[in-house]
Amino acid sequence: MKRWLSGRPEVTSTRLAVLAGFFFALAANAPFLSAVLAGRDPWAPASWLFALAMLVALAAVHILLLSLVTVRPLAKPLLALLLVATAFATYYMQRFGIFLDPTMLRNVLKTHPAEAGELFGWGMLPHLLLFAGLPLLVLWRVRLQRQPWGRALAWRLATAAGSAALLVGALLLVFQDFSAQMRNQKEVRYLITPANFIYSAARVAVDSTREAQVARTPVGVDARLDASWATRSKPALLVLAVGETARAANWGLNGYARQTTPQLATRDVINFRDVTACGTNTETSLPCMFAPVGRRDYDERRIRTGESLLHLLNRAGFQVLWRDNQSGCKGVCDGLAAQQLDNAELPEWCDGGRCLDEVLLQGLDTIARDAKGNLVVVLHMLGNHGPSYYKRYPEAFRRYTPTCDTGELRQCSREQIVNAYDNALLYTDHVLAKTIDFLQSQSSRYDTALVYVSDHGESLGEKGLYLHGVPYAIAPDEQTKVPMIWWLSRGYTASFGLDTDCLKREASRAQAHDNLFHTTLGLLQVQAREYEPSLDITRTCRR
Repeated sequence: MKRWLSGRPEVTSTRLAVLAGFFFALAANAPFLSAVLAGRDPWAPASWLFALAMLVALAAVHILLLSLVTVRPLAKPLLALLLVATAFATYYMQRFGIFLDPTMLRNVLKTHPAEAGELFGWGMLPHLLLFAGLPLLVLWRVRLQRQPWGRALAWRLATAAGSAALLVGALLLVFQDFSAQMRNQKEVRYLITPANFIYSAARVAVDSTREAQVARTPVGVDARLDASWATRSKPALLVLAVGETARAANWGLNGYARQTTPQLATRDVINFRDVTACGTNTETSLPCMFAPVGRRDYDERRIRTGESLLHLLNRAGFQVLWRDNQSGCKGVCDGLAAQQLDNAELPEWCDGGRCLDEVLLQGLDTIARDAKGNLVVVLHMLGNHGPSYYKRYPEAFRRYTPTCDTGELRQCSREQIVNAYDNALLYTDHVLAKTIDFLQSQSSRYDTALVYVSDHGESLGEKGLYLHGVPYAIAPDEQTKVPMIWWLSRGYTASFGLDTDCLKREASRAQAHDNLFHTTLGLLQVQAREYEPSLDITRTCRR
C-alpha cells in the first residue's frame, strides 16, 4: 500500500485490464443500472441480487474485452483513449439521456463541426476531471511489468476465460429477469459503457466500408412525365423545405398554446396535424424520407445504398438543386447539383461559423430565372437544432423570455429552454412565409408549390430526455411527431387538378415520412415503377 501511495506501483498489463474493467463497471454505467433497476423494490433481496449480478457482469464483459487487447506496448495508450472517450460518453448520456447505438454514433461522427462545438462547455469540466483526469493521473503513475511472453499469454488467456465464466455465471444467476429485460428493453444494451461505443464504432466502420464499395442502386430508371404534362402551359417550381428538429407538439398550427406559426396562419397553408418521422436523427430520417421504402419496411442498408427521390425526378427531366444550411444531404443528393451555404459570406445572415436560415432564400430568384423547364429546389434548414436554440434566430424573434442562452441545457429551467425553442420555431415560420412570398412572385412564369416537413422532433426535458436520437422503438412522441405543411398556388392546383378541400381532409388523417416519396410523384404527376398509389396523399384529390 505504501508503495502505491509514495512510489510508482508496478502491475502487469493483464492486471491493469482487470482494474480498468472494474473501474468502467462502477464509474461509467449509472445510466444502464438505473434503466435495468427501474421499477424494482429497492429493499427486496431479489433486487439486490440482480444489481450485484449486473455489476459483476459489467466488470466481466469489460475485463474480457480489455484482456484481449491490452498487450504491454498498447495498454496505457489504449486505456487513456478509452478513459477520455468514456468520460465524454457518460457526460452526454447522463445530461441528455442518449443511447450510443450505431445510428447515434453515425450521427455524432457526421455532425457539423459548428454544431459539435456547441456541445462543449465549461459545465462539463468537473465531470471530465473526475472521470478522465483523475484516472489518467493514476494510469500515468502505474508502471507496467515486463513478463516472458509465454507467461503473459497464459495469464491473458486465463483472465479472458475467467471473465467469460464470471459473465456467464452472473447472468445465469438472474437469467429469467435478465432475459425478460433484454426482450422487452433491447435498447438498454446501448447504455453499457464503453462497450456500447466500441461496438457501435465497429459497426459504423464496417457498414461505411461496405456502402463505399457498393454502387448506388438506381431509382426511377423508367421515370417519365405523365401524359397530362402535354396540356400544361407552365413549368412547375416545387420547393421541398426539410426542417430540422421541429416537433409537432410546439407547432402553432397544431393548436399549441402559443401561436408559434403566426405568419403561416395567414398564408392559406394545408397543415398536417399527425405526421410520424422515419427516425429520431437526421442521419436516419433524411435518407429514409427520400427513399421509396421508409419506416414501414425499414432496411437501412438498402436505403443508404440506393438512389433517392431526387435522382428519380432528375431522370424524369426536372432540374434539381439541393441548398444546405446544415450538415449535408446524407447521400440524398449525391451526383446532383448542391450548394453548401452554412459558411456563406453574407454578414446579414452569417457570423463566420453559422448562418441563419434566411440564407437559403438568397439568390433563389436568380436560380428560378436561369432554370430551363421544371425545377425542384430542396432547402435543408438549420431550424431548431439543439442544444443552442438561442442561436437559431435573430434578436427580433426573441419574443418569449427568459431564454436559455447556453448549450448547457441543465443549467436552465424548462421554461427558459421551451422559450428559446419556441423562438426558433417563430423564425422557421418567418422563413417559410418568405419562401411562400417568393413562390407567389414567380407565379407568372411557374406553377409553384411548397412542401415543408421536419426530419425529426426534439425532447425538451420530458421524462428526463433532451435533444433527440433515442432508439426508435422507445422514442417518445416528442421525437417522432413532426410538423408538415403544404402551400399550393392557385395556378398549381388548377394546372394539376387538385382539390384543396379534399387535401385538407387528408391532412386531418395520420401521415408519415413514408408518404413523401410517393406523394411528391403524385404532386408532380411523374410516373415510375416505384410509385405506390396507396401512399400518395394526393391520389384521391385529383379532379
